[in-house]
Amino acid sequence: MPKKKYKFRLFSAVLATVCIILVADAVAPTASIGHSMYIWWAIMLIGFFVPYALISAELGTQYPSEGGMYTWIKKAFGKKWAGRVAWFYWVNYPLWIASLADLITSLLMTMLGVEMEMWMVLAIQLAYVALITILGMLRISQSDWVANIGAIIKILILGGIGALGIYILVTKGTANPVEGWQDFVPLMGTDGGFDWAGLSFVSLIIFNMLGFEVVGTFYDDMDKPKKQIPQAIILGGILIAIFYILPSFALGVGTEFSEISTDTGLLDAWQILLSNAGFEAAAIEAIIVTVGGLFILTLISNVSSWNFGVYSVIAYAAEDGMFPKSWAKRNKDGVPYMVGIWTGIVAALLSAAGVFIAYVLPEMGVDEEFLEGFSNMFWAFFSLSLVCLLLSYIPMFAAFIKLHKKGQQVKNGYWVKAGPALRWIMGLVPLFLLFISLFFTLVIYPDDFALTWEENNVLIISTIVCIVIGELLVLNMSRKDKQKKLARRK
Repeated sequence: MPKKKYKFRLFSAVLATVCIILVADAVAPTASIGHSMYIWWAIMLIGFFVPYALISAELGTQYPSEGGMYTWIKKAFGKKWAGRVAWFYWVNYPLWIASLADLITSLLMTMLGVEMEMWMVLAIQLAYVALITILGMLRISQSDWVANIGAIIKILILGGIGALGIYILVTKGTANPVEGWQDFVPLMGTDGGFDWAGLSFVSLIIFNMLGFEVVGTFYDDMDKPKKQIPQAIILGGILIAIFYILPSFALGVGTEFSEISTDTGLLDAWQILLSNAGFEAAAIEAIIVTVGGLFILTLISNVSSWNFGVYSVIAYAAEDGMFPKSWAKRNKDGVPYMVGIWTGIVAALLSAAGVFIAYVLPEMGVDEEFLEGFSNMFWAFFSLSLVCLLLSYIPMFAAFIKLHKKGQQVKNGYWVKAGPALRWIMGLVPLFLLFISLFFTLVIYPDDFALTWEENNVLIISTIVCIVIGELLVLNMSRKDKQKKLARRK
């Protein structure tokens, strides 16, 4: 609890929710699905997004704590499972920050049309990590302006894609005519058979929906958290749904699907739409540079909005012995700063390692085949970020099933009016979708439904290693707890 109560208005809470969850770079990969994206969005909104939002609103007010998911899992299943969740939740974070640092330098080189020297790339990436670490020293109510700006920029960027696509639709017609109702059916191939590749979109869409639980960690910063948390989640959720679906639709009608792939980024999407809309090359270049600069600002605000939520979860886990005790240290405003410092250090080391692989090893004359394998291994660790994040959410939905059965714990707190059947559906359907996501991320290649050991062996092994390390930490935590209990008896 901070010594000084900072006012965090509903408006800022809604924009923080939007900033945390809305991913501006996700529209093009989603649009690459084709006409069936509309059914996929409907399935994922009903099956995952809505129950996830309602569950986060309930747990965030019925079990209020800056510990967020750690507190909820602990209440339901005890410290061991809460510790596992905290471990996966943290591992994902420095990996994600380092990957965004690399993305920023790639964006700058694309926007400016230059190749940067190694020292400049390293300096920019480390500066980004340092800035994120500094912003992590503030409570969300102190840095709400960062989240507000980030959310507004994201809405403008995605709204711009929506406007361009609709303009092309009105003036030139759709770039992708519908040939039949089969075009809208998920998992149906052009030959009328099953297209298993569609299942790979589950993880893509789920990743773009995660972050509602972070809002629950803002409890102490709100004047009326019992009302503001569910309001922020529901209102923010509506805005998020609109600004995912609208630009996806616009890109789908304004651009041929063959021009879009899962690798198509935000700037590529703008480039394609501006060109299709008939803009001159000079105007396109100026707009791309502007959009790219704004997008980089969102990469700062996005992580800044996540910082307090993630660090609070880890600080609570540190207090319980899962992480070093020093990670639970807080500054005068109640911010767990030590976990932020260590997260920044790990992210900085990862960024430096990526720059070393990209610039130094080739100059040392390292064999190209070995270099390619080493580089693939490094980037596979960034894929681990997604896997660990998805793993951390599995116990949350199981916890809802158990905790909701106990009934309301806080008077006037948000409560989902669900009987036993609906309670199980709300918990199990998102769980099922999470398992599908993990399965097709780690084990099966959807295009031919074949095992992907050769392609994914590094990711699979690193996931196993990560799980083993987490189990060792949980065992160590349990051993310390037993020692404390024995000491008390004596």
